[in-house]
Amino acid sequence: MYLIIALICLFQIHTQSLCHQSETRPNIVMVMTDAFDGRLTFDPDSKVVQLPYINYLRELGSTFSNAYTNSPICCPSRAAMWSGQFVHLTQSWNNYKCLDENATTWMDLLEKNGYHTKMLGKLDYTSGSHSLSNRVEAWTRDVPFLLRQEGRPVTQLVGNESTVRVNMVDWKNTDFATKWIHQTAASSQRPFALYLGLNLPHTYKTDSLGPNAGGSTFRSSLYWLKKVQSESVSVPTWLPLATMHPVDYYSTVTKNCSGDFTKEEVRSIRTFYYAMCAEADAMLGMVISALRDTAMMNNTVVIFTADHGELAMEHRQFYKMSMFEGSSHVPLLIMGPGLVSGLQVNQLVSLVDLYPTVLDIADIPVTGNLSGYSLLPLLSKYTTFPKKKHPDWVLSEYHGCNVNASTYMLRNGKWKYITYGDGVSVPPQLFDLVLDKEELHNVAFKFPDVQAHLDMQLRCIVDYPSVSASVHFYNKKEFGAWRQRVGSNYSRLIANLRWNLDWQKDAANNERLIERWLNKS
Repeated sequence: MYLIIALICLFQIHTQSLCHQSETRPNIVMVMTDAFDGRLTFDPDSKVVQLPYINYLRELGSTFSNAYTNSPICCPSRAAMWSGQFVHLTQSWNNYKCLDENATTWMDLLEKNGYHTKMLGKLDYTSGSHSLSNRVEAWTRDVPFLLRQEGRPVTQLVGNESTVRVNMVDWKNTDFATKWIHQTAASSQRPFALYLGLNLPHTYKTDSLGPNAGGSTFRSSLYWLKKVQSESVSVPTWLPLATMHPVDYYSTVTKNCSGDFTKEEVRSIRTFYYAMCAEADAMLGMVISALRDTAMMNNTVVIFTADHGELAMEHRQFYKMSMFEGSSHVPLLIMGPGLVSGLQVNQLVSLVDLYPTVLDIADIPVTGNLSGYSLLPLLSKYTTFPKKKHPDWVLSEYHGCNVNASTYMLRNGKWKYITYGDGVSVPPQLFDLVLDKEELHNVAFKFPDVQAHLDMQLRCIVDYPSVSASVHFYNKKEFGAWRQRVGSNYSRLIANLRWNLDWQKDAANNERLIERWLNKS
């Protein structure tokens, strides 16, 4: 009898959904930025810039202090988030090769299960959505020469002290989102799910470098620069070029950061980046205000995150494409009914966890083999049946341009282990993130037992040498097919694939190296 009563009680607790309501499921709103350094949401140094709406989520919701991207570049990262699967499982190798158009996302499942859905802004998770360069530029990392593929990072001041709207595309999409909340969501008889993808604080294209330039301009106005405590902006420590890890050196050169930079120049770049973060925060604020104005905040889960971070001149680099914290550490804040307020979660998590988390919030059964785990048990005020326990590690991988080897990062406890390619040809890296927050001291050879243990654990998760071989084969096949298609236009196109490939300096030798690479088995 006591057993029956206990089971009935447990069932009643379990059916008290996320919002502790049986009649309705919560609305779900996700705002995903691009290139937002996750450390700004919890680190004491985050006071360098005013982020009032992120702080609002932080106070009324939960902040994950150890959230990572599954690939530090736009499309593969978003593909992982939308699919709930690791990059090597979906073969999302670069910004051109990602999910098939008919891939099932968590938003598809929400719609199928009765949610009124809307997706606005930057989606960027299916194949074919980037420029020509993203289809073929990854070949450069397999050929033994260096090419500058990016413009030198610069700052650009626009407008004046009253210029609020700098990124007009993002503001337009934010306006659409708030209008949709007011006019459609507020009158819907169904729960709704809204996704808003922002491009900020991603750098802008440098127009003066032509149509093939990458994003190397940090642009903002005096209005947003005033939100930054300029005297608190740090200048990161750099290792000498001669002592850098070979992959980091390659990235520094291809990102056009191997030249001289003054401290004032570096500080200015970082100040503009923080100002761009403040503008993104204001767009999050518009969405929150719309939910409050329509009295829907009390039944809405709000999720704020990013596809990856931004190095902002840490490790003598800008952009992403790196496993260093500035590039791989993302923000993740979740606020909603039935969730704990003011909680900082130290559990290691990654973007693949959002798929099962969103479905758990909506009380939709998770089917299939996912790489992620629901985060709801870490946040909910209410007791539920035991869920799959989240592992004590996270995985990130990178296979695209500006890095000359497939890269794999395993974070476990205080350790960050990074290995490359076949695990033999390129030396690994190991960082103690407690003692070495700046990641300047590679201790892989100081702690060989730790390195060996983490490598073994990584190989149990992914057969990374085989994955690297598959990526190498893909790169060669794609480049060869592209060269054959363009025919006589090949020399002109490859010389202008990026704004300044330095191709003409040694074009004949580069051609010979490519031929050798294409003909090599």
